[in-house]
Amino acid sequence: MADLKLSDDGLYYWDGARWVSTVSPDGRWRWNGSAWVPLTGMVAPAYPYYQQPATVRVPTPWTRPMQYGVAAWYAISALYALSLPFWMAGIMAQVVNQTFQRAAAQNPDVTPPPPDVVASMTSMMTGMLWVGALFGVAISIVAIIGALQRWTWLFYAVLVLLGLGAISLPFNLVSAVAGSTTLNIYSMPAAFTWLSVAFGIPGTALFVWMLVAVIRYGPWATTKKVDWPGQAAPATAS
Repeated sequence: MADLKLSDDGLYYWDGARWVSTVSPDGRWRWNGSAWVPLTGMVAPAYPYYQQPATVRVPTPWTRPMQYGVAAWYAISALYALSLPFWMAGIMAQVVNQTFQRAAAQNPDVTPPPPDVVASMTSMMTGMLWVGALFGVAISIVAIIGALQRWTWLFYAVLVLLGLGAISLPFNLVSAVAGSTTLNIYSMPAAFTWLSVAFGIPGTALFVWMLVAVIRYGPWATTKKVDWPGQAAPATAS
């Protein structure tokens, strides 16, 4: 027993690398170096002889900038979503009018709808724009909170959404250069497509950064660290 380097309470011994429990799993026996002896005069907790080390994730130099980058991206997205009803309402009204005018030109016998119907449809589409804007703001708020809190599920959700945007970027760029959009039959302005391209470029860059980070480190560029129980001395060694 003199050969063992025991802690003051006799519940741990130093094996040369870390402190190991001398107490049996049921808390009734203690190993003295050569035999199990019953515990008397003390109440020992039933510690397992071996505890699986806990795996924790620790930040890297990429972590904090990535959190702020995602939060800033969704803050800008929230402002963009809120601006849509203001500058898209006029475009949607123009789309409705052009649709009815085209229908009247193709079918002269059809009576055009009264102005009240056109106004009602325009108001309905404006209301839908506001609903979509508020929904986008709500998603952005959740994304900002999740980025600052480093939610793992949110990291992968953002990665998927940015990946979808990266896939659509080449198509938007071709449409912008060609001076047409998928909605050109309604004379949508070319600036709308160029705006999609302007948003798509930093979004694609953020996607590539997050993809490299998750491959190199893990979600939010955090790396694994094994936390061994009992690494520090539980009591002063005798």
